[in-house]
Amino acid sequence: MEPTAGTMLGDALEARGYTPRAFMDLCATVAEASGVGELGAPRVAAALEAAYGRLRTGGLYPVVWLEGASCSGCTESFAQLAPPGIAAVILEMLSLDYSDMLAAGAGSSVEAAKERTIAAGGYLLIYEGAVTQAFEGHSLRVADAPGIDHLDGAARRAQAVIALGSCAVNGGWMAAPPNAARAVGVQEYLAARDIGVPVVNIPGCPANPEWLLSVLVRLTLLGGLSATALDTGGRPRNLFGDTVHDNCARRRCFEEGRFAFAPGSAEAAEGYCLYALGCRGPQTKALCGITLWNNRRSWCVYAGGPCIGCCDSDPAGPSWFARNKAVNGADRLALPAELYAGEPTPLIRPGAVRSFGPRR
Repeated sequence: MEPTAGTMLGDALEARGYTPRAFMDLCATVAEASGVGELGAPRVAAALEAAYGRLRTGGLYPVVWLEGASCSGCTESFAQLAPPGIAAVILEMLSLDYSDMLAAGAGSSVEAAKERTIAAGGYLLIYEGAVTQAFEGHSLRVADAPGIDHLDGAARRAQAVIALGSCAVNGGWMAAPPNAARAVGVQEYLAARDIGVPVVNIPGCPANPEWLLSVLVRLTLLGGLSATALDTGGRPRNLFGDTVHDNCARRRCFEEGRFAFAPGSAEAAEGYCLYALGCRGPQTKALCGITLWNNRRSWCVYAGGPCIGCCDSDPAGPSWFARNKAVNGADRLALPAELYAGEPTPLIRPGAVRSFGPRR
């Protein structure tokens, strides 16, 4: 169904110069990212129109966004979500009651707004960055209190927690040896504190903003995420079910044995596979090659950079950079020995490597 003039959503779209068809294109994008497929666009549209009218008359859906030990890259990534785009209509259904990075205010007034939201309950908590536990939590202090105190208080009354970015999933860069700050991911920390709130993990360094948008839509408008919608690492299966390799535009060269052996080489520019440069696409599960970045303009591998596996984050396992081993490490696929013998051949024999996984 397309929103029509005279409805709250239709009027909101018209006021911004967007047509109903543009809205349906957005719904198809959200439906695809949410795992219901493009054919689910009418369902998404109906849910958004109903929710828009309900929330605009009865109050917006509250969100609290906390920063842990991070570079704020995930906040910056989300801030680049097609502004001012049609997705703003969806974001207007949310009330970002607290974000120390995005809030216009500062100081005691912002902290008071956060406390009011927590007291009321029923909000979504987005946590970005690692949880640092050293020195009784004083390794990170916010508003004159240990960072872990802010997470404890907000998580206990939240409807759900979104661990945004690989640092929030399992410590990320902050957990690098010797990990003096005792950094861990949100899910591990909350489990140790016996805080039983549901946690949805969205890895990435930074996390793709469309992935966060799709999870927000699922949680607030489409009835939530069931346990079966998440994998064993608490990640949405629809977003982290295929490997980067499965949907890579360079996959054909992998199958044909055409590899680039130097960054910025002519072979890399011609689209040759970057696996010989250490690409972790076959081991990393994410939809980077489908959702892309920068408003669907490009992504790492398209730009000539091998996948570094930043989405390869398991709450119970090592961080993604700890998994980055030498090109000929034990967890890599078997390639011909001459590939790493110091005299790489310009063309590996077709059939020397085997393809795997679905191609879209």
